[in-house]
Order: sequence, then structure tokens, then C-alpha cells
Amino acid sequence: MDNITKNLIYTEKPILLDSSNDSQFVIIDWYLQQHGRHPVTGEKLEAKQLVKLNFHKNAKDEIHCPITFKVLTESSHIVAIRPSGNVYSYDAIERLNIKTNTFTDLLTNEPFTRDDIITIQDPKNLDKFNIQSFAHLKNEWKLDDEDEKARRNDSNYFLKYINNETAATLEQMKSGPSKEFLEKSETSIYSNKQIKSSQQQLDQTNMATYSTGRLSSAFTSTSMDPVTNMEAAVRDENEIRYTRIKNGKKKGYARLVTNVGVINIELDCDLCPQTCDNFIKHCADKYYVGSKFHRSIKNFIIQGGDPTGTGSGGKSIWGKPFRDECNSKLQHTGRGMLSMANSGPHTNKSQFFFTYRSCKSLNGKHTVFGRIVGGIDTLSTMEAIPTDAKDRPQSDIIIEDTIVFVNPYDEVDAQLKSERERQDKREAEEQRVNSTVRSVKSTAVATTTKSSTDPPANQVFRSGVGKYIPNQVYSSAKQVASTTDEDNEYIQKKKRKLAATSSGGTLNFNQW
Repeated sequence: MDNITKNLIYTEKPILLDSSNDSQFVIIDWYLQQHGRHPVTGEKLEAKQLVKLNFHKNAKDEIHCPITFKVLTESSHIVAIRPSGNVYSYDAIERLNIKTNTFTDLLTNEPFTRDDIITIQDPKNLDKFNIQSFAHLKNEWKLDDEDEKARRNDSNYFLKYINNETAATLEQMKSGPSKEFLEKSETSIYSNKQIKSSQQQLDQTNMATYSTGRLSSAFTSTSMDPVTNMEAAVRDENEIRYTRIKNGKKKGYARLVTNVGVINIELDCDLCPQTCDNFIKHCADKYYVGSKFHRSIKNFIIQGGDPTGTGSGGKSIWGKPFRDECNSKLQHTGRGMLSMANSGPHTNKSQFFFTYRSCKSLNGKHTVFGRIVGGIDTLSTMEAIPTDAKDRPQSDIIIEDTIVFVNPYDEVDAQLKSERERQDKREAEEQRVNSTVRSVKSTAVATTTKSSTDPPANQVFRSGVGKYIPNQVYSSAKQVASTTDEDNEYIQKKKRKLAATSSGGTLNFNQW
């Protein structure tokens, strides 16, 4: 809808042709002045036949139907009323005009006929999107625009015909490699810098029972830097915290102080640790203070937690949406259940809601993480406040303060800190003992090596060869030498005897 059929540029003044093709007023005016024909059918066309369209947008700047408030997308059936130019969804016109046989504009009450209902977009009719059948393309009717000719001479002119991925790549090539990219490349999975950093963070508390896999990767892949040691993987800090919360069966307790009363909440931290961590942290940081309950539907829910008050704001403590933690033990059963509001699967941020009654249709879609344990009368007061057409309370319901009574995450954090401190002390003591042992050993070796009985350097014991050899060593060497000579003499006698008995039994004394 935001693109015209003829030249595919942004529509500032949308207008409607007889064949229900929208275009831009300035462009179609030039086109009619030069050709005077319909750009799609090729029939004669005058400017007085054009109809200006009136699109309506919501608070998010999205085009929607002003009657049903449904956002108009590429798959919506869209129609326009010729006399007023107002654009509606076909469902609204069919239910309120065609079926009731009341042909008056739903906004202006201006009368019209059934022929004045012009289809802008019908997802069941794909002929409109076959631009190759348009007359201006078949006959190559073009606008003689000097500015257009000048733009065609620019090398970047034809880049508008490429896809978004290619355009983004070319834009990055122009700006050069970013600092973030260079930093990531320095600590990539192929670099040993990442290994060193992980080794520094590893301790007995966060050590996993499995390895990082870098040793096997380096052994089987030539693109990896050589790794020769097996390294245990580092567990995520939140994974350690949440595991201990679950094992400890710990609950959290908080209070919301509003201008209509107080609500005390019990939080199922052992079943939804991440969701409760997000809520408790926001309460402790006073993130919800000053925010309003922006949506209240009687016999259904009341929703809050958005600091902007629009229903589309808010963020988690991590700055990004986090996953659902739907648990079969926690259902939207009964009044006063606390659950997370989201815009789809795994899009939780900061918004939450309380149930006015059981809402089984929400099970499996929203994370239930707590319940009201005190102040149910305050919830009844909230439900009694009247609302407008958009389910917004006519009297503001404001969160004035948030108080956390029991925070099991602080207890786990203190426990982990204490364990790491004891581990550091134990390692420091082991290093001190090892250092002392090494010092004693080195001193003993030095004392044994350099004793007072050792002869002074370059002392002469005899004349001739070996004059610097001590007497004890010299005597031992001489004794070994004499033994060797005796052994050699025995061997020679043995050989002479064997030689004498050779040659067929005849004695041979030539070797004696």
C-alpha cells in the first residue's frame, strides 16, 4: 500500500484510479500530461477521474481499518469508498454496509452505491500484482524527466533494484570494518585469546562436567589454533543461580503499593527462576514506581508494568526479551494469578497482569509466576473502576512503591560469593605451603652440595695424569681398571684355548 504500482516509490499523496490502482499524485499528473492514458489498462484517463485515498494509522504509525482497528497487511482484503476516498477492511464494509443494505460511509455518513466500493487489494486475486501485464511496461511508456536521466548516470542508481541483504553488505563495505567486528575477530573461536580468557574465569563453582571441545576441534580442524590441554567448560552464572534456586524450593515475596491499595505477592522462584528474577530485580530497582495499569478488562485481566503507559514499552533486566517458562504446575486458575504479558512466544520484557478469574485460554501462552496472597480487595477495587473503549481505566491506577520482602537470589549470590572466598583462601594457603616446601628443599640441596669436607677447587693430589682427581675416586677407578684387565686376560686365554682345539681335533698353538 505504501508503494505505487507504476514506479514503486513511497506514496505521499495516495490517489485511486478507476481500476483501483493507487499512485502518487505528482507522478501520475506528469504521466497524464505526457500520455493521457491509464498506466495499467492503456485506456484514456483524465485527472478528474482520480480519487484521493484517505488511509488511517494507529498509534504505532501502522495503516489500519478505522472501524475494526485491524492492521492492514499484504494479506488483508482492502476496499475504498469512491465518494469519500476512505479506506476500510472489506470485513467492515461487508458486515455494516452490504449485509445491512445500508450504503452510507461509516465515517462521514456520505451515501454511496455498491459500484462505489472499489477493491484496492484482494489476496485472492493475484492478477493485480502481475506488473508485466501493465500497459506502460508493454509499450515502454516512460516519463521524459531530465533529473531521472541524470540519476541514471550515477553508478549507485541501480542499487535500488538489489535485495536488502546485498544493499546492507555494500553499505558495510563503504564504511569499512567496524570496531565491534574487529574486537569479535580477535576473540573468535579460532583464537587462543578466547581460551585464555575462559581459563581466567574458570573456578570450582562454575566448572562444568564437560569440556569446551577445543582440544578435539584443534585436533581435527586445520583452521583452529593448536590446543594441547583439555579444558572444562564454564557454566553460565545464571544457570548456577537458578539451579540452586530450584533445588532449594525457595519462594519470593514482594508488595505493590498502589493509589487504590496494597497487593502482596508470592513468587514461584523455584518453578520460574528467570521470570521471578526479572520481576524481583525490577521491584528492587523501583522500575515500576510511577507506572500505570494501562489495561483493565472486567472478568478477565488487569495489565501493567509498562513505564510508558502505552502497552508497547518496557524492557527486561537484561535489555532484551527472554524465554517463556510455562510450567504445568502453574495455570491461570482462579482470581489473582500473576502472569507475564507478551507479544508472542519468548517475548517477555517487564509487563505483567493479574487475572480477575480463571483464564484457561492463556495456559501455555503466558508464564504464570506468582499469585496474590494479600490485598485481594484491592484487585476488586481495580476491577470496579470503569474503562473507556480501549479498555484503559478512566481513573489512573498508579504503582507508588515496590517492596521486596524475601529475595532468594540475594541469598544464593551471597552463598556463591562465600564459596569463592573460601576457595581463594584455600588456594592461597596451598600456594604458601608449596612455596615453603620448595624453599626448604632448595636450601637442603645447596647445603649438601657445598659441605665443609669438600676439597678446595684446583687442589693437586699427585703428579702426572689425573693429578686433580681425589684419592678416593682415583683408588676406585684404579680398582675398576685392574678388574677390567683381569677380565680381559681371562677372555684372551679362552680364545687361545678354542683356537688350539680347532681343525678337526688337532692342537694348534699358533695363537699362544
